[in-house]
Amino acid sequence: MKIDTKNMQWIRAPKEYTVTDDKVEIITDPCTDLWQRTYYHFRNDNAPALQMKTSEKYFSFVVRTEFDTKVRYDQSGVVMYLDSDNWLKASVEYENCDIQRLGSVVTNNGYSDWASVDIDASIKSIWFRLSRRDDDFCIENSTDGENFKQMRICHMFNVHDEIQFGIYACSAENSSFKAVFTDMEITECKWLAHNGQQPDEET
Repeated sequence: MKIDTKNMQWIRAPKEYTVTDDKVEIITDPCTDLWQRTYYHFRNDNAPALQMKTSEKYFSFVVRTEFDTKVRYDQSGVVMYLDSDNWLKASVEYENCDIQRLGSVVTNNGYSDWASVDIDASIKSIWFRLSRRDDDFCIENSTDGENFKQMRICHMFNVHDEIQFGIYACSAENSSFKAVFTDMEITECKWLAHNGQQPDEET
């Protein structure tokens, strides 16, 4: 099911953006980011996010992002922002003229982590897929929109029945770039139920 952008709402709308039926463009504002405490000790909570709400417990959200990043920490991708202390994001983040970080951040109870791999800086487009199974989430990426690779599985501790999720882009340093989001859709949950080792019995 294609997403009706009219049903999406901004958290901290950027100064410049365009929203049409099939595309969202964000011009990032300088010094915007999402991060909480861990390692760096500072807290940044001012990145714009365009999100929708759902109480559905099992689904997948797919989006393609194109980005003209040029400065360290320029980033765009998928986000599930619940509040300042509880959210997750996955993005491609510019590092230098050789590499970018394809990574994800999970923030529970006000502390962020970061898992990433290096990819070539020439890559300027990628698909993300965010899947929900109750309070657990899976993030995947794809270069062609067909073949997705798992990035991480995580649990969110402060999820309620209704969540909000969508897209974001930001520039943590004194920078600005254009991020374009297309091909947004909701599907049945592509993250299948686990059929291997059985759960431990509760005592």
